[in-house]
Amino acid sequence: MSASDDLLASLPHAERIRSRRVQDGVATIIADATGLSSRDSQVLERELREAALAAPGVSEARVALTAAEPSRTLIAVGSGKGGVGKSTVTANLAVALARMGKKVGLIDADVYGPSQPTLMGTDAKPTAEGDRLVPVEAHGLKFLSLGQLVSPGHALAWRGPMATGALAKLVDADWGDAEMLLVDLPPGTGDVQLSLIQKSRPAGAVIVSTPQDLSLIDARRAVDLFNKMSVPVLGIVENMATYVCPHCGESSHPFGTGGAEAAATEMGVRFLGRLPLSLAIREQSDAGRPPAADAGEDGEAFAAIATQLLAAVAH
Repeated sequence: MSASDDLLASLPHAERIRSRRVQDGVATIIADATGLSSRDSQVLERELREAALAAPGVSEARVALTAAEPSRTLIAVGSGKGGVGKSTVTANLAVALARMGKKVGLIDADVYGPSQPTLMGTDAKPTAEGDRLVPVEAHGLKFLSLGQLVSPGHALAWRGPMATGALAKLVDADWGDAEMLLVDLPPGTGDVQLSLIQKSRPAGAVIVSTPQDLSLIDARRAVDLFNKMSVPVLGIVENMATYVCPHCGESSHPFGTGGAEAAATEMGVRFLGRLPLSLAIREQSDAGRPPAADAGEDGEAFAAIATQLLAAVAH
């Protein structure tokens, strides 16, 4: 390295600088912006330029940023039927994964009932950098929701092409260094599911069901859709399996128990675990405080399923 290059030895963000040189008063810097959002990349470029111009003998600074295409695992979370707690499960799995050190993005693609802003406890709107949305941050993860695109209480009266176009915007947003994207799909097997599979090719799918036969009928349909589209079904989550009376402590099973596990075995699909029918989960979810963010019993249940999910992805 020449003596003139030593003028740039004290630049910030040294871990991202790949080369630096000074010639005829012009500083040229190449830095790696992999994993940074558009906003953070602009900050990196500005700070490097300002620091270079502050060096003695430098009259001009040229900064070039390079970035490797991030590798992300996209996981679709679906259900054959509405009302089985899919969105709550998705939100808490995302939070649990973030607590385990994963860089997580959450996409709320449920056009019929986008509820992630409520579950995440924020009504903040995403910003935009150019033609890309910048996700909102909450509970250690980034998220975008179709519900952020309309006023509270207003229906998303969109036909299939509008919904699938909006989903593409969410998937192609500026997810920065996110290594996993969980997509909360609408219930059923319609346009949004098919569009996601065809355009984004998920690494796998998770199916949420209650133990009762009526729910499992539709859960099997969801599994069949992903199988037909060659998307691996990573596993089934049995939700609302057990209710513990807060007064006497007796356990009961309003929707039955073990049905989703039995169905998973029958279909040759991994069983990821079961979750209780819990008043605390409902109250915390309504208040925008995902139970998975805490270390309590409910949080541990979501963490255990997240661990099983990571094992399924790695398998």
